[in-house]
Amino acid sequence: MVFDVARVRGLYTSLGDGWTYLNAHQIPQVPERVLSGVAAAFRTHAQMPFDDYLRSSHSSASQPNALAQLEAARQAVADLTASPAECVVLGPNRQYLTAVLAEKLSTFVRRKAGVVLSRSDAQWFTRPFTRLDATLRWAEPDLGTGLLPGWQFNELVDGSTRLVALNAAHPLLGTVAPVADIVETVRAKSRAWVIVDASTYAAYRPLDVEEWQADIVLLDLAELGGPQVSAMVFRDTSMFPRLSGAMPLELGVESLPNGLLGGVPNLIHHMSVLDEESGNIHASMAALADYQGTVTEHLIDSLKGLPAVHIIGVSGDAAGEYAAALDRVPRLSFAVRGVPAEMVHRRLMDNHLVTTVSPQDPLLSAMGATEAGGSITIGLGPFSTTYEVDQLTRVLASLA
Repeated sequence: MVFDVARVRGLYTSLGDGWTYLNAHQIPQVPERVLSGVAAAFRTHAQMPFDDYLRSSHSSASQPNALAQLEAARQAVADLTASPAECVVLGPNRQYLTAVLAEKLSTFVRRKAGVVLSRSDAQWFTRPFTRLDATLRWAEPDLGTGLLPGWQFNELVDGSTRLVALNAAHPLLGTVAPVADIVETVRAKSRAWVIVDASTYAAYRPLDVEEWQADIVLLDLAELGGPQVSAMVFRDTSMFPRLSGAMPLELGVESLPNGLLGGVPNLIHHMSVLDEESGNIHASMAALADYQGTVTEHLIDSLKGLPAVHIIGVSGDAAGEYAAALDRVPRLSFAVRGVPAEMVHRRLMDNHLVTTVSPQDPLLSAMGATEAGGSITIGLGPFSTTYEVDQLTRVLASLA
């Protein structure tokens, strides 16, 4: 079955404005279904479900719509991750959830227990865990490809390790970490919990936390094209008593504008019908992954055909012969030899191609992006096509 990208593009009314959006890593386009869900929730969140109340004697029908929207949002995240709804903790963003989680881990990680973090991850993700009473160890990314090698966890993890945190996919390079292999290594050597930020990965691939066997999975639903809501998915509710204090199922949800939660079920429904013939969200996302794999391969091959373009983690001797074949989600960063990133970005914008100058990132800097005058980051969406890649290539060829 061929992935119907033309139908998918019709699900995003924002694509009709004449711009080509290649910045899903920065601000993903929001599908119309999510927008309508948020709007409806804002209108009705304070109302009572009158018809449901008349039809049912259950107490759940005797509460305002806002509470039902909260429950529906939690169930939607559970459907996305193939997890029980009672294991889903909601909050306003990943930064807040991570900070609260680190505080509650103080009784689980103590007395100089081992904590393993990755230097390729953003500081907002690693910094809260560095404040624990722990012995820190750092996993190092490969500076040729940007991949986080799994073999090093054999040396980093031992019986004293209580926490391992990593990103499932690098948000600017697209390299996918071998999460299942790392978790297996951790399980064999320690009783540590493994925390995985799956936001970038889940925007492009089917997500089953049972397959990874990770203990806690973080999700930023905005990165998937949804509202500004985030979630932590725990492996089991038996983990809650091991945290300091009770773990509420909502952390800071009261600070969210009323109605945002209404967009969460619509987002999951949107993801489940990206491929109309698949029938469920996991099959739909698998079909999307196959299609985007083809577009990403075309993107890499096209940029590699431009001698002045250096794809970070793919081009050059440091990356190696097989770098382009590594497992990647549809994101990458590149530099144009002799042309500052700001100038490249301006030329692309002049041709209605929306990309970004890569933000400050420790891994990109270590891989030479700063020395090259900066880099440009591209993030494809479910609606991206090979025609848009060809547009990008033609404009870059005029610079090279």
